[in-house]
Amino acid sequence: MGTGGEQLFRRTGDGIFLAVRLTPKSSRDEISGIETRAGKIVLKVRVRALPDKGKANMALIKLISKWLGQPASLVSLASGGKSRLKSVAVRGDAEMLVSLVEIRLAELA
Repeated sequence: MGTGGEQLFRRTGDGIFLAVRLTPKSSRDEISGIETRAGKIVLKVRVRALPDKGKANMALIKLISKWLGQPASLVSLASGGKSRLKSVAVRGDAEMLVSLVEIRLAELA
């Protein structure tokens, strides 16, 4: 992937990890593209939810699952609970998930 996809996502034995930069308290819920943060390529995600009692993280999981067309039960927060930079785990066939991410990113371009 020409956008440095190996940094954006990492294959695991049971799916992928996505690198995300979350902006809570936004005017809308959206995945707006990719950017480089701290030398790492991340998915730019905005949610309306406040970063209070995990509400923004729950909105992130819901949005990623909808974006990839996967059940929310297969998406979880792997790290970065109180940080803007997060890692989101998506369980499933890694190759299919990588293809989905690449397709969705192409649609954003």
